[in-house]
Parts: sequence; C-alpha cells; structure tokens
Amino acid sequence: MKTRFGTAIAAALMLGGSAATAQTLPDYMAPISGKTNAAPGDVATKDVLALNTAMFELYGDAAKVFQKNILDKHPVILGLFSGAGGRLILYRPGQPPLDAPQVPVVYQLLKSIGHSTMALAEVVGPYVDNPDNKSWRGAMLAFRSRMQSALDSLDATPMQADWRDNNRTILKNNIAFMDECLAGGVIPFAKLEAFGKRQAPFLARNVAWAAQTQVAHWMGVLADWKAQLGPDWEKTYAASNTIYVARQNNVIFSVLAQFFGADAINTRLLLIETVSFTTTPSDMLESLTRIIADRSVGALFFGNYHLMDYELMGGDARAAIIAETAKRGMTPFLPPLVPFGSKQWPTLVTPGPGPATIADLK
Repeated sequence: MKTRFGTAIAAALMLGGSAATAQTLPDYMAPISGKTNAAPGDVATKDVLALNTAMFELYGDAAKVFQKNILDKHPVILGLFSGAGGRLILYRPGQPPLDAPQVPVVYQLLKSIGHSTMALAEVVGPYVDNPDNKSWRGAMLAFRSRMQSALDSLDATPMQADWRDNNRTILKNNIAFMDECLAGGVIPFAKLEAFGKRQAPFLARNVAWAAQTQVAHWMGVLADWKAQLGPDWEKTYAASNTIYVARQNNVIFSVLAQFFGADAINTRLLLIETVSFTTTPSDMLESLTRIIADRSVGALFFGNYHLMDYELMGGDARAAIIAETAKRGMTPFLPPLVPFGSKQWPTLVTPGPGPATIADLK
C-alpha cells in the first residue's frame, strides 16, 4: 500500500500538464514539487546507455549458470598467490574442491628472514644522512627486539643446518647494522650501502632455496593431480593470478605450464592479472568463467573462438593510432600483431642485453 501511494505521488509530480497543474498543490508539497524539463537528446542518450548497464546485469546472472556448466564438465585448477608459497585448488565435477597441501613452512622462514633485511631499508630510507631527525629510533628499537627473538629461536625451526647457518648470519648482520645506527644516532648512506652489499650473497641463497622448495612441492602436487584425473586432464582448465611485479617468470604459472604444455597456454592455461597480491577463489572463478564464456560469444558473432581474449577495439584502435600519428608527423610505436589464439607466454618474451637473474648481477 505504501509503495503504491509513493508511486502515485511521484507520478503526479512528474505530469507536465494534467493532474499536477489542474489544481493548486498544498503548501507541504512546495519543497519537492515543480516542473522538470529534459531535452529529448538527453533522454535518448540515457535510454541507449542503459542498454550497456543492462548488459552487465544480464551477464552477471548468466555467468552463474555458465560457471556451473563449466565446473560440471571440466576439472579446474586455481593457482593463487599467497605469502605461504601459493595455494592450489582442484575443482572436479561432482566432487568438493580439493585444497593441496601447503608448501613446507621452511619456505616461509626463508622469506621472512629475507624480508626482514629489506624491511630495514624501509625503516631507515627516509632518514639517511639526516642527523637532526631521530624519529626512526622507536621503530628500529622495536624491530631490533623482534630480530633478536628470531635469532634466539632460530635453532628450533625446521630448517636444515646449512640453511640455518646462512640465516643466522643474515640476522646477526641485521642486528649489527641496527646497533651501529642506534649508537651513532645517524644513518650514513655509506654504511647503508655497505650493509646491502654485505647481505646480498646471503639473501641470494635464501631466494634460491625458497624457489627450490616451492617448485619441488608444486611439481609433486600437480604430478599427483594429473595422474588422478587421467584422460580428463586434457579438458582441464587452470588459471593463476599475478600482479605486475610477479607476472614475469610467475612461479605457479610456470610450474603449471610444465604439465599443461605449450598448446594449452592462453587456451586452457591462463594468467589472470590482478591489482593485489591475493585474490579470492570466487573472484578467480568469475574471471575464468567470463573468459571462457566470452569466447563462445566471439565465435557466435565473428566466427573466431579466441577473438574475445583480446581488446575488441584494439585492432581498429591500432589502425587509428597509425593514422593519427601520421597526421602529426610521428612514427607509430606499437607491438607486433599476433594472431587470435596465440600460444606465446603471457609475459615478456623478447630477449635483450642486460641482467635477467640475480646470478647475472654478480
């Protein structure tokens, strides 16, 4: 009843030359009454733009059905970034999702100690060669206490002896640097630079050992899952998430590629870029569903299954850029054209001069 009454009031207020003008409105209607005018062009524009809004609403509803259909027919593997070395989830038709075992905790120990050294640079960076500013001392004293606790308990961690020795050295060097800064009351750049160079070889070992631990674990998990799925592996989809800094040589995607093979890249094996380190499984499934569903739309309208994997206006925009730069006497700078359905790695692939690994920096 309340809704019908409200609708009636609104309708009366919007009538231009009928009921609303046939009588004098009471005073209490004055604040909200009055004629509203809309140019025909504005109304028409809104009507057309509303179609785009409706498309996304309809797409969202349809995506729920698409996702169920995909999961009912295809196994799906999600490779998610995490501070624990990643998370792999296997979805199998008619079965509950299967979470893989975590990477051994030594991976996190190696990263944590390595990151502690990097954190020191964050603590002191804004105050280098600034003896008049002592605001860094509180943060450093608190961090030094945590560092000492980590050093004191290091022998009880599940880490092999030679790795433990390397990390003991890292922690001791960290503490020595902090003590030197605290005692002097200043952070000279020369000492910070020397500290970085002293720690580099020990940090490089941690990086290598963490990578070996992570890769060996996920290779074992995927080998087991591939054996379990048998022939269904050939219709399995997989997706891994990445942020900008992790897109090149993405660990989980690269491991997945060893089992899926070159022909599956960008077809059944996808690298989905995100803006944060972590992504929820539901968001990943939604992205994967949209990609797969859009392919059917591309095939329906244009006869190409992978057309929608690309920015739809990208090809025409490319031609427009070439034309517009020519008008301005500019030379266009564009990547090479690649065919729809390209199997190339979704990362930088052009070789060139310069270091490309930590080992190259030595």
